Amino acid sequence: MQSKNTYSVAFLTRSARSKVNHLPIYCRITVNSQRTEFSIKRSVPSKLWNNGRVKGNSEEARTLREYLKQVEAKLFEYYRNLLADDEIITVEALKNAYLGIEQQQYSLLELMDYHNNQLKDALEWGTLKNYFTTQNYVKQFLTERLRKKDIYLSQLSYQFITELDMYLRSYQPKDHRKPMGNNTVMKHLERLRKMVNLAIKNEWLDKDPFHKFKLKFEKKDRGYLTQDELQRIEERDFRLERLNQTRDIFIFSCYTGLSYAEVFDLTPEHIVIGLDGERWIRGQRKKSKEWYSVPLLPQALAIINRYQDNIMAQANGKVLPVYTNQKTNAYLKEIAFLCEIDKNLTYHLARHTFATTVTLANGVPIESVSKMLGHTSLRTTQIYARVVEEKLSQDMRQLKETLNEKNELSSRNSENLVTKLSD
Repeated sequence: MQSKNTYSVAFLTRSARSKVNHLPIYCRITVNSQRTEFSIKRSVPSKLWNNGRVKGNSEEARTLREYLKQVEAKLFEYYRNLLADDEIITVEALKNAYLGIEQQQYSLLELMDYHNNQLKDALEWGTLKNYFTTQNYVKQFLTERLRKKDIYLSQLSYQFITELDMYLRSYQPKDHRKPMGNNTVMKHLERLRKMVNLAIKNEWLDKDPFHKFKLKFEKKDRGYLTQDELQRIEERDFRLERLNQTRDIFIFSCYTGLSYAEVFDLTPEHIVIGLDGERWIRGQRKKSKEWYSVPLLPQALAIINRYQDNIMAQANGKVLPVYTNQKTNAYLKEIAFLCEIDKNLTYHLARHTFATTVTLANGVPIESVSKMLGHTSLRTTQIYARVVEEKLSQDMRQLKETLNEKNELSSRNSENLVTKLSD
């Protein structure tokens, strides 16, 4: 079922451009509150023009009236053909059809296909997969809410974005997944905005429909493992080898801060000798392309040594044997259950644990942590500042205890002095 279109055609003149009492005639097309005008290359004596109509019964008046009817009939024929073919109906499409202009107009879904094809080699599969997901939701929105297969980029508007926002918030998944939260909705709109920006750069779109729309993310604490939880996983010996192997790879990231993709691609070439004569991991972040250097702590070095003869790792030319991301996260759920950890244990939690429990909570400066994580900005690392506050709180408690001990000692010394003087 196609959404109802409002359509009208009117004729008007431009007196400011008239020559010798003749007024140039323009045709105005209006579709769904959008309108455009173009010259029909005819003029009319001002004495024959009355509020959009040609008056009188002279030969000139009858001929001009007939011509205006033909223009109107042609435009309606183009409109009816677009309607019958279930095409996108815009004022520009009708004007171009009448004027015989073959103008390339890109649609929203064409833009999305173009974006995903252009960046398929530049983006990680996990990131590209998210763009495909956003594209599927936009397709569903077009079909279910707008009753359209596609729209031209010129039809994108603030209203379109706000309606898409509301659609995503009210979307009810048909499987076991939960409805989208605010930040998930914002991520989809953020991806759409990036694709729209590409269209603007390519000059496929004149104005930015996101100009007045503000993405509003809710601040959330990053999950991480406490020292006790980390120790429980480290010390647990599982009967299944796949869980032991997954545990080791996860713990490796807890002590290096590497992401799943970086551990998966880790080769012997990434292990270098630093200025201190110790072994370091040096590489380039998959996501930001920033270079990072991380000293290998004893816990991480022990895991590398444990798997140095692993057939799976050697066959792939890698340092560690890593299962697929899907399998790894599934096995981590089992590990969390067996270790009685009531958290959504995913691989990315290891990176957060490195930033919090392993480094910041043990007094490593936030600037050093930022470098090791390969963050492009210190602001990105400051999402872990809560842990710094906890560490500061612990330090201040110790300081209070120290000051109290000194005060008590000073009081005792004063009392002893008074006693000696009184004697």
